[in-house]
Amino acid sequence: MPDVLIRAIPKKTLDAVKRKAARRGRSLQQELKLAIERLGAEADFDYVEYVSQVRERIASYAPNQSDSVDLLREDRKR
Repeated sequence: MPDVLIRAIPKKTLDAVKRKAARRGRSLQQELKLAIERLGAEADFDYVEYVSQVRERIASYAPNQSDSVDLLREDRKR
């Protein structure tokens, strides 16, 4: 498994992570490893694609609904 070296972490930040790790009964290394793993898992999620799918699903339930963007812009101009 590869190692990672991160330089110049502010002391305040490192102290905060150490406190969180201690409260959770983990070492600093365990806490950081979990945080990086979570970050890596989030990177795979495509929010734009998800929202697009939700919009398509909503459109299939109510196909005759208009997009309200133009109406809102018109109303704001008043």
